[in-house]
Formats: sequence, C-alpha cells, structure tokens
Amino acid sequence: MTTAGRVHTPTDGLADLAPRLLDVFHTHGYDADGVLDLLGDDVHAALGRGEPVPVRRACADGGELGTLVRLLLVHDSLDRSTVGAALGPIAVDDAVAAGLLEADGDSVRAAVDVRPLDAGHGTRWMVSDLDGSMRPVDIAPDHVLGVGHASLSLLRATIPARGSVLDVGTGCGVQAVHALDTADHVTATDITDRALSLARATMALNGIGADRADLLRGSWYEPVAGRRFDRVVANPPFVVGPPTVTHSYRDSGLDLDGASEVMVSGVVDHLNDGGIACMLASWVVTGDDWRERVASWIPDHGVDAWVVQRDVADPALYVGTWLRDAGYDPRTGRGAALADEWLDHLARSDVEGIGFGFVFLRTTGEPTDLLAEELSHALDDPLGDEALAYLDRVAWLRRHDVLTARLAAAPDVALDRVWTPPTSDRAGPWVEVATRLVRTGGPRWSHDVDDRVAALVAGLRHDGLPVADVVDLLGAARGEEIDPASVGEVIAGLVRHGVLVPA
Repeated sequence: MTTAGRVHTPTDGLADLAPRLLDVFHTHGYDADGVLDLLGDDVHAALGRGEPVPVRRACADGGELGTLVRLLLVHDSLDRSTVGAALGPIAVDDAVAAGLLEADGDSVRAAVDVRPLDAGHGTRWMVSDLDGSMRPVDIAPDHVLGVGHASLSLLRATIPARGSVLDVGTGCGVQAVHALDTADHVTATDITDRALSLARATMALNGIGADRADLLRGSWYEPVAGRRFDRVVANPPFVVGPPTVTHSYRDSGLDLDGASEVMVSGVVDHLNDGGIACMLASWVVTGDDWRERVASWIPDHGVDAWVVQRDVADPALYVGTWLRDAGYDPRTGRGAALADEWLDHLARSDVEGIGFGFVFLRTTGEPTDLLAEELSHALDDPLGDEALAYLDRVAWLRRHDVLTARLAAAPDVALDRVWTPPTSDRAGPWVEVATRLVRTGGPRWSHDVDDRVAALVAGLRHDGLPVADVVDLLGAARGEEIDPASVGEVIAGLVRHGVLVPA
C-alpha cells in the first residue's frame, strides 16, 4: 500500500447504476446473510482480517455469489466473462463507465468496495474506497473510509434516531443510512466531493431518495448554519496531531484535539429542545485530569452529558497505527520522518496519551449535568440503549427526591464480596476487602459500598417503603441513628448508573 497525491474523480455514475445493481444483489443473494452462509464463520472472520486466500477457496464453488464476493470484497481481478455472468444484465463496460469497476489488462477488478452490512435492521450496502486490506492500493488524500471499527462502534453506541438527523462527516454514509431506519429525514455533510459521491451511491443502493436525505458539502457545522435537528451523529476527522491535512478522513487541520472541541462545543446550537447528540471524540491526556479538558468543551447550562472514555493510547502506538492506516511505513523513508515530526509535536504539547470515546449529550434548558468516566473494561453492546437510559435517569433525578422515592435493585444487579486469602506474611482466615454492587449487563458498572448500604439496597422494593423510611428501619435494626441525607448521595449515584431503578 502506498500513498499518492492524486485525488479521486467524483462521479454520479454509481448512484445511477445502483437500482440495477441492487437487482443483481437480490438475484444472487449478495447480502449479509448470503455472504456469511457462503463463507462460514471462520472464513468470514478471515475476510475481516484481510486474508483473501481462505475467502477465494470458499468462493470456488459459490457460483455468481462467489464471483461477487471475490470481485467486491476480495477485490480480485477476474476475467470479463465471469464478471459479466455475475453482473448480468449490467454490461461490464457500463459498470466500468459508472466507476464500479476498472480495467486491469484483459480482466476487470473493483474500483470501489461494496459491502453488505446488517446493523440490526437487515442488510444495507455501503460503497467506499478500497482500503488496501486485500490488495495494494493508493490511499488518496480524499479517501473515503468504509465500515471500520470506529464506525461500527458508533453504530452500536448511537441512540435510535427520531425526526430529523444531522450526520457530520458522513463519509460513505453508513451513519446516515443507519439513522434512516428509524428517523424521518437525514442531512449528511462532508468536505469532499468524493465522499458525497460515494454517500450518494450508498443512498441510492439502499433505496433512499432525495426526499429523505440531503447531502451538503462543507466543514463542521457550516453547511447547516442556523438549522436545528432532533439528533446529531458524528464520526468526524478527530485524529490528534499537528494542524495539517494529508488525508481528509482523519485530519481536521486543527491542532491536537481541536476537531473534537469544535464538534462538542458547537453541537448545542444545532439541537432542538430535547435533542440528542452521539459523537465519537478524542482528547489529549496531559498531567491534568482528562475529564476537566472535555468538561471545558461543554456549556455550563442547558445540557445533560455523559462522556465515556473507552481507551487511552500511548503516543508512539497511536502515531504508528494512524501512519499505517494511511499507507505509510513508519519504519523507513517518509513514514519514519512523519512519525518523528508527529511525536515531536505531541511531546512539545506535553501529551502523555490520547483518549478515545463517546460523547452523549441532550439539551434540557436546565443547569448542566455532566458525568465523564472511564469504561475501559469489556461491556455489553449496544451502548446506545444504555446511553438513552442514562440520560433518562439523569432527568428523573432532576425531578425527584431519592429519599421519598420507592426504588429497587435492577434485575441485573448482583452483590459481589471480594476476599483475600491468607499469605506467607499473614496467617488466619480470608479477609473481606470490598463489597460491591455490580450490574452484570450493559456497561457493567460497579459500586463499592459498605454493609449499611448493601443492607439498605436489599430492603428496597417498588411496592415497599420510601428510601427514607427504610433508612429509619435499618437504623433501628442496627441500633444506630442513620441520617437519611448521609446516604442520599450514594443512592443517587446508584440510580444514575441504573443499579437502583424507580417504580
């Protein structure tokens, strides 16, 4: 894989070809289930790892579906007659003219990646540029990403959309298409003609007309100045680095985490009352608490916000990963020089790590409620369902006094007692070192509590007494006076994380 300075030539030919191409896909079963059935679980995993040989072997007796998989997912060069049989009644020359295929000597091969994806609402087809995972390609400055780890993470984390949706940095259109499974209309933006061309092809291939989707060119929120939406979703070019642009899909031209700051700080101006934003973001980690940095991007009034840090990368690993992603070899030549420049810039800015995660935000008109926390452990997807539930719980806490509420432990809550065994330095019985209330599903939140709080939670019922009355009974049983206010903050924290739920 190499990096070239050329840019792609945008074309609407793919969008024009899409209805006929969709008929071909339906005829031969080129959808998410069909591809998985043909390849099987193990070979399908090999496809995801960029290993073409097992896929070719599985496609050997796969007929026209096998040809489509080799052509559009493995990106093999195939003879015209074989491709013609799979694409018929579309002529091979028409597919070349539309930008679906390109000539390779006497054979033809894919000019774009056309990938079936099922994110929970049936197959959708995504059109993107070739990424070099199957055969060497040039990664152009206006390269359009396909369905990668980041976009899949955002799909699983996005709160189901209603009404109108804004997708900033749409790329191939994956978030916009997903939003339209439940939303009425989407406005998708990007800064390159190539991205809008492929997004338009994706829309057409999924039967989405201009009455449900607008595609606008421009950076950040400029194309929608003065407009508001019910949902905003964004997977912007948030790579942390110098203020330069070599590839539009990752580089913002803003210094360090400036792209995420622009997106997070500006989104409130484009949300309707009660509107929700779901965004991928990254931030630099210096000697200060990362939460303070992200909090400075969020207004002091008018929103409920949940910021989730899923990972922190070492600068060297981060730089090397993104250089390889763009087709550079960080060991030699231009790649090594870019790595040196990039790491120098991070070091001058005292960057110790780069955080990555999600920002969920809902407009309220009330004083801002912000929780920024780390969830680096394994958790149950989809996170979007939990994000909406979290925002709803925060809204409930604003309207209710937990001490007068009737609460109960959620069905997925367990009590976990942690003990340490005797050691060579200490004889005797095992020692309890922690008591935890743990949610076994969703984000798998864990709260260390004392025996008093554990007993209190055990005594709460939806059809029972309010929290304050249970506190009084607990105090009487333990022979001590417990001030309900002293446990109120703890109870509120358990409600916030869904450990305790109201009736």
